[in-house]
Amino acid sequence: MIIKSYAKVNIFLKITGLRGNYHELSSRFMQVKNLYDTIRFIPKENSDKNFTLYGTFGCKTEKNSIYKAWQLLKDHTKSKNLESFFQDHAVDVEKHIPEFAGLGGGSSNAAAFLRLCNDVCKLNLKTEELAQIGSKIGADVPFFIYDFESANVSGIGEIVEPFEEELLDLETFTPPVKGDTTEVYTTFRKYFSKKLTQNTKLADTLRKQESADILTAFAPKELNDLFPPALMLYPKLQTYQKEGWFFSGSGSTFFKIKV
Repeated sequence: MIIKSYAKVNIFLKITGLRGNYHELSSRFMQVKNLYDTIRFIPKENSDKNFTLYGTFGCKTEKNSIYKAWQLLKDHTKSKNLESFFQDHAVDVEKHIPEFAGLGGGSSNAAAFLRLCNDVCKLNLKTEELAQIGSKIGADVPFFIYDFESANVSGIGEIVEPFEEELLDLETFTPPVKGDTTEVYTTFRKYFSKKLTQNTKLADTLRKQESADILTAFAPKELNDLFPPALMLYPKLQTYQKEGWFFSGSGSTFFKIKV
């Protein structure tokens, strides 16, 4: 009753359109195999029948992505076996993925929890069904549900297409700057959204290229449309940017291919 919850980076992230309050994107997600949290289901040592979550998190349990996944899964399945299981078992998370860092830690945790529940509690839900549940938690969750090592992700995160390539050995660095995803997207919409057509053309090119070639041919600000607004919001990030390092998601993590 244990599963690894891997981090991811955005090899590229282009904002291609606006859909109400949402931003349509075209991105390449790649798992980071040397950075992961570990999720376990463990027997409870007390008589508390409520859902119990252990781990070092930057939010209250009710705001945690795993708790949200539990609520959605319970409502979706109406499974007595599921409810009974978590009356007797707690969820224990050993955290290694930095929070507020553009690495998808919360989304990965929710997806890993859903996949492990499906297996342990014998819910027999199809992967597509789990992805649909996960999409209600966050745009990145379906990628982690499908467990592709590399994938092109589009729409508002719901379209996940595996990309066949060699998995890169990536090194990550997360400076002590907590990025606010909502604020970064809001800043993009206010100051940088005039380039959507240009972004779409470049995204169409990038989707066909292998990640190693992309990171060799393009500069960080060309690849991630959220990097300029993140720099505007958090000027301190500029002091951490080094040659050969790229910016993941809305930040604040930088990554590069290990040499």
